[in-house]
This record gives sequence, C-alpha cells and structure tokens, in this order.
Amino acid sequence: MTNVGALQITTPSEREIRFERAFSAPRPLVYDAYTRPELVKRWLGAMPGWSWAVCEMDVRVGGAYRWVWKGPDGSEMGMGGTYREVVPGERIVNTEKFDQAWYEGEAVATVVFSERAGKTTVTTSILYVSKEVRDGVLESPAAGGMEMGYQVLDALLASESAS
Repeated sequence: MTNVGALQITTPSEREIRFERAFSAPRPLVYDAYTRPELVKRWLGAMPGWSWAVCEMDVRVGGAYRWVWKGPDGSEMGMGGTYREVVPGERIVNTEKFDQAWYEGEAVATVVFSERAGKTTVTTSILYVSKEVRDGVLESPAAGGMEMGYQVLDALLASESAS
C-alpha cells in the first residue's frame, strides 16, 4: 500500500488500482460533491492555474459526462464516459476515456460511498485494459493530483456542512 497524504492506494488485481479516502462529512453531502456539477467544478481537477471549460453530467444509468479543463497555457485536457450503474448515495460505475489518450483503452471506475460515525469513506476502483496501463498510471502524477483535489474537497465539504 502507498500513502499520498491521506489517500490510500492499493492494487487489488493486476489491472486495477483502488484509491480510498475518508472525509469528515455525511455520505449524502460527499455523494452530492461527486454528482452535482456546481460542486464538482469546485474541487475535481483542482490544479494551480487550471480552470473548467466544460462540466456536463447526466448522472443516471446510460447518461454521460463530459469534463474539460483549460490549462494556464491555454491547452485543454478533456475526458468523458457513460454511467453504467448509479445507486444514489451509495455507488457509481462509469467508463472513462481521456481525449488525449495518455493510456490505452477505456477504463471502468467504481466509486463506493460508505459512512461510519459521521465520516464518509470513498473507495474508487479503476479497472484498466492491461497491467501495463495500470502500471503506467501508477507511475504518473495522477495520485498526487487526486490528493490535491481531495484536499480542496475537504474544505468544500466543511463549508457546505457549516451552511
């Protein structure tokens, strides 16, 4: 297991990475932060100098999402996919594919929300097309970027809980 800040990273199979992170917020609020575009835009992809260009989400089975960020130099990074399973407040399964394919194929992400004693644990399992792709993602700065976004999400959840 590898630690990046409070983010726990494991490899439960040769094609999969599992990210686990606990938040001091109730499950419905954390779920909303993952599924409401106005909240998603406040934390996901929170990288210095980057901004949102597109954040479209139709969170239902068969629905799609499209996210595009604009970098400080004007370049864009986009991704999207479809929702395969949605259990409100509990679980989301979706495909994901980047426009600038930095890894081969389409991945499938499963996000599970579980609450205990007022804290919500988000477990994200991403299944890639091969071990080589999984290993390439592990070697990339993706986990650091994910933890950076989660730190912003911590602050968002605290402010939303207080209101």
